[in-house]
Amino acid sequence: MPSQTSVAVTGAAGFIGSRVVKLLQEAHPDWEITALDNFYLGDVRSIGDVDVEHVDIRHRNALEDALEGADVVCHLAAISGVDDCEEQRDLAYEVNVQGTNNVAWFCRKTGAALVFPFSMAVLGDPDSFPITVDADRDPMNWYGRTKVISEHAIEDFADGAFPAHLYLKSNLYGEHEIDGQRVSKGTVINFFVGRALAGEPLTVYEPGTQARNYVHVSDVARAYVRSTERLLDRLDAGETGVEKYEIASKEDPDITTVAERVAAIASEEIGFEPEITLLENPREETLVDAFEVDIEAARSDLGWEPEHTVADSIRRLLRERAAESEA
Repeated sequence: MPSQTSVAVTGAAGFIGSRVVKLLQEAHPDWEITALDNFYLGDVRSIGDVDVEHVDIRHRNALEDALEGADVVCHLAAISGVDDCEEQRDLAYEVNVQGTNNVAWFCRKTGAALVFPFSMAVLGDPDSFPITVDADRDPMNWYGRTKVISEHAIEDFADGAFPAHLYLKSNLYGEHEIDGQRVSKGTVINFFVGRALAGEPLTVYEPGTQARNYVHVSDVARAYVRSTERLLDRLDAGETGVEKYEIASKEDPDITTVAERVAAIASEEIGFEPEITLLENPREETLVDAFEVDIEAARSDLGWEPEHTVADSIRRLLRERAAESEA
């Protein structure tokens, strides 16, 4: 391990990236942390004593200047919304594919290790469970396609040049706090909680039986921090190439069950039980009624496992947001 460890995080102003920076600071206060973002959506500007630098990963020269000296790069910058990617396909390609290639090319030239997540969107409509990183890639949307392209590119870039951890990550939920600022995102569970607090019905797209696996943002961030530690060991050992892990939970309810859970907890916490309304589904999506994911590799190799549950997180979200509205 180098005498002065340096870790860079792209997408550091965002939902996951800001949490990763925070956890890195807490776990390793002696490390040098570089935080980068182009502020497309992320609105965090500083995390502890680290200011988030305005850097766009599409601009390779500026990116490489900002990453100079990094031992590990946690590459979390992306156009991550399915609808956003469909509506801005060129932008999604430039950021998710070309930007990721820029980061991987930096790692190939310098030997820096790389952490990179790709979404369950790369799988499309899976037909075999439990899901592992070896499942077939058959994305149903442009977002998933850009992630598949980047996954394959990193495999090629890393071969014989640098070590990398690639993550097959399930659906995010939850929120967290950075220096008094609440950091959230429009995930389905957060969306349902917001509608319950607003006294509105919970809208579910047909057929309502489609299942997803859900994992809390803080659990995901812990996995990435653990990766930086493991990758430093791989750097010391002279290892190169890609290792892949599944990051998920043991909770894979269907969307109607999630809505029912939010409604029941809202009734207990705020005295209002929202109705659940079924709507016509406007887009093609995964329609399996179970979504089990095998996370044994992350447990055994990284010492990681999920700590948060959906029900506890729904309750905490409702309590905290209700308290804020009353303050």
